[in-house]
Amino acid sequence: MKPLAVLLFVFAITSAISKFSAGNWNLPLAGNLAMFLMLCLTASGHFMLKKGMVLMMPPVIPFKTQLVFITGIIEIILALCLLFPTVRTDAGHALIIFFILILPANIYAAIKHINIEKGTYDGPGPSYLWFRMPLQLFFIAWIYYFR
Repeated sequence: MKPLAVLLFVFAITSAISKFSAGNWNLPLAGNLAMFLMLCLTASGHFMLKKGMVLMMPPVIPFKTQLVFITGIIEIILALCLLFPTVRTDAGHALIIFFILILPANIYAAIKHINIEKGTYDGPGPSYLWFRMPLQLFFIAWIYYFR
């Protein structure tokens, strides 16, 4: 999955640059910068993959398109806040809540076989949850640790 690859790659590169330039690993910086960039990537999907993101929401939810855009903006703002130590803890808590709140949409998308990138119903299906659920928990743990 692309977000996980971005997260781990940026973390490794930032940690290494920090070690060789400043003499220490500066893991809080690396962890928060990596999550910031990963969240910017996932937030871009709210605008570039709008059709697939809208399909992720059950029919009972109104104003789906607007909600997709608003959550994308919220995701970017909270990601940016991770870079500032004075608001990092609050942003981390808000992101943990955000990740918990979007979990039902991911479950619904898997059950309905939604392909987010194409905006169609030919996605991987429920088997995708065997990867997505632990990944979601990993992201929550990452945010909690580095907040």
